[in-house]
Amino acid sequence: MRMIGGLVALLVGVLGGLFLYRAYLTQPPAVAGESAPAATPAQTVNIIGVKSDLLSIAEAERAYQAEHSSIASLDELEAGGQISMKTSGREGFKYEIEPVGEGFHVIARCTPPIATCTNYVVDQNMEISASP
Repeated sequence: MRMIGGLVALLVGVLGGLFLYRAYLTQPPAVAGESAPAATPAQTVNIIGVKSDLLSIAEAERAYQAEHSSIASLDELEAGGQISMKTSGREGFKYEIEPVGEGFHVIARCTPPIATCTNYVVDQNMEISASP
């Protein structure tokens, strides 16, 4: 009887551990600037890539603006060799550059626009933020 009681206690402990593992440790990490965590690790990696792309484009735009005293489009930056991108976005995002006063915004817009997707924007100060 003691052996059966020990096995039951071990089984309950293992099931409890699995429950805790599933409930707490398998949740994807929260991404800075988002109110809720990304649904999957792949989406988290994609968002990090989007933010990295935004910073690269903004850096190229700053250099172009300093040299030409104007704002360039993504096509102009690519044609001039300031950026080398095969597409104008990543999975689920499309990049755009918009002039804002004397500066600019590089925007990653969700495609297609959905409520659970966050747009991101970076300005000439290299600050990334969520965008409506």
